[in-house]
Amino acid sequence: MLEAAIFAQNQLLISSRMDRQIFWTLIFVVFFSYLGYGVLLWLLIRVKRLFQRPQPLGDGYLPDVTFVTAAYNEKDWIENKIRNCLAFDYPREKITFFFVTDGSDDGTPDIIRSYPFPDDVRFEVLHSPERKGKIAAVKRIMPLIKTPITVFTDANTDVNPEAVRRMVRHFRDPNVGAVAGEKKVRAGDKADAKAGEGIYWKYESLLKRMDSEFHTVVGAAGELFAIRTSLYRPVPQNAIVEDFIMTMGIAARGYKVVYEPGAFAEEEPSASVAEELKRKVRIAAGAFQSMVWLAPLLNPFRYGKLSFQYIGHRVLRWTIAPLSLPILFLLNIRLAYRYGGIYNWLMAAQIAFYVAALLGWVLEKKRIKVKALFVPFYFCMMNYAMFKGFFRYLKGNQSVVWEKAKRAQKTSKQQA
Repeated sequence: MLEAAIFAQNQLLISSRMDRQIFWTLIFVVFFSYLGYGVLLWLLIRVKRLFQRPQPLGDGYLPDVTFVTAAYNEKDWIENKIRNCLAFDYPREKITFFFVTDGSDDGTPDIIRSYPFPDDVRFEVLHSPERKGKIAAVKRIMPLIKTPITVFTDANTDVNPEAVRRMVRHFRDPNVGAVAGEKKVRAGDKADAKAGEGIYWKYESLLKRMDSEFHTVVGAAGELFAIRTSLYRPVPQNAIVEDFIMTMGIAARGYKVVYEPGAFAEEEPSASVAEELKRKVRIAAGAFQSMVWLAPLLNPFRYGKLSFQYIGHRVLRWTIAPLSLPILFLLNIRLAYRYGGIYNWLMAAQIAFYVAALLGWVLEKKRIKVKALFVPFYFCMMNYAMFKGFFRYLKGNQSVVWEKAKRAQKTSKQQA
């Protein structure tokens, strides 16, 4: 009996020690995934600057460029997009505009063709009645592009006039294979979806800025990015996040993907949290797909800095961090019951955070804007989207055709 009691006590001690080890390990993983990676990157950049100062960029490099706008049923946005393109601060004899409208049946191609373009503007409308998705459209038009640089954007974004000039100057460096522009979400007046989406992209922009200075951007957003045309490789037809796959493929071949905050695409926020969730779930399904396809990048012995950035910025946030959240909550209950002390405080902090997220959800339903509450709600929504996206990926039912999330309407001032 005594031996059995001692054995049981030892097992309990081992179990308790393991619970604490797992708990604190997961705490570290969650912190590193969302904040710690950025802090570490900031420190590494400071060390790098001691030995290598950033080189200033000149603005005299003006290669021929093809500006590709992907548009699916964008009759409400396309004329604004054309006006936006015509305002670019770039020599017109050096830029060609491609408008790709595959599958559009709302008159978008006709609106473009009938637009009164100035005589010195080179443009083409590339339309196919079949809707096969953005990947198929890009694959179809890339052999037609003869310029050394190709810039990609979406029809529902406004690109700043200096964007092309600021992006192409980086290609003077032969080691640069792609340039990622900045995505901006317009601030709203009432909708909380705008607050969460905007804060998320501001933080992402900060991380991309540091990623670029340290080594390379870990994937570009499809709203605005440029590549060396010669480096284009068709991505698989069933790719969900083709922009990420395309630019990561360029980075994997040893080229740098540079971040240019002076080139930005501004778009309206999602019309509602439901629309934002739909978009996040699609992206999450694409994240798991890309992790399978880009598995070799997990090898730091082969890819070095790129592996560190890919794992720290993306993989942990897509996998272990979301899974850690419910485990942390359940473990915290056990540890608070057994030991109290700091575990009680951590349990109270977790409960307060999730209550704030719940209140943020309730207030969002009532269209009441309280950013302090909506930020935890948006955080929880993003992690929920990762779980939902994972199961959608396993089922294989995520369509690759353009699945447009509804965006908030522009104000009259923005439309002018």
